[in-house]
Amino acid sequence: MKSARWSIPAAEQAPAGRRGSLHHVELWVGDITAAKRSWGWLLHRLGYRLGDDWGHGQAWQLGPVYIVIESGPDVRSAEHERTRPGLNHLAFHAGSRQDVDDIVAACAEGGWTLMFADRHPFAGGPDHYAAYLEDDAG
Repeated sequence: MKSARWSIPAAEQAPAGRRGSLHHVELWVGDITAAKRSWGWLLHRLGYRLGDDWGHGQAWQLGPVYIVIESGPDVRSAEHERTRPGLNHLAFHAGSRQDVDDIVAACAEGGWTLMFADRHPFAGGPDHYAAYLEDDAG
């Protein structure tokens, strides 16, 4: 992961504003009930607030960014596999190391499983303290 990061000198950083920043992420899920449980639990723990719930979907917001989980009529039935082309993962800043540890300690109650447990919390390398979680849908 260290090779995928770089520092941008302050003089070269983009001016404050929204251009190029993330607006929203929309996750289409096969089982909205399970997704509401797992994603709702995690997003709430990370400080997102539920903005809207229309039965087959929800929108969670933190500042100007929102995440939608949805299982509407256009969602095709298929299992997700993170190693196939498409979205591999979403990475969130979880706070302090203690915040990461607290999420891991409680992740099963939210429907999440710790991945790479044998290398946790340094599965991303010695300078990367993180929890890699997967819900039942992968």
